[in-house]
Amino acid sequence: MTTPGRRHERIGEEIQHELAAMVAGELKDPRLDVGLTVTGVNVTPDLKQVRASVAVYAEAQEQLEAIKALEHAAGFIRRELVARLHLRRPPEIHFILDRSQQYTERVEELLRELKKKDEPPKS
Repeated sequence: MTTPGRRHERIGEEIQHELAAMVAGELKDPRLDVGLTVTGVNVTPDLKQVRASVAVYAEAQEQLEAIKALEHAAGFIRRELVARLHLRRPPEIHFILDRSQQYTERVEELLRELKKKDEPPKS
C-alpha cells in the first residue's frame, strides 16, 4: 500500500518521465535542438500546477529561446499529459531554467584557481 498524501509526488515523477520523452523527440521546434534535460518536476498537492526545471546546455540567448519554445508548446504538452497519465484535468505547466550545473562548474573552476595559487612554485 502506498503512503496517503503522496499521490502528487508519484504523478510528478510520471510527468517528468513523459516530459523527458517529449523533449527527446516529439517536440519539433528548432529552438529545442540544443542539449536539454528535464531535471525535476514539482507538482502542487491539488495537481493544478506543475513547475518543471529544465537544464539547457547552450548559450544564454539559446537557453531563453528554449524556455520560450517550451512555454509555446505547453498546450500540446498539457493535452498529452492528460491522455498519457489519465488525469481528469490538465495541470498548468511552468518551465524554469535550471542553472545548477552552471553554478557547479563555476565553483569547481574557482576551486581549481585557488588550488593553483596555493601550490608552491617549482624550482
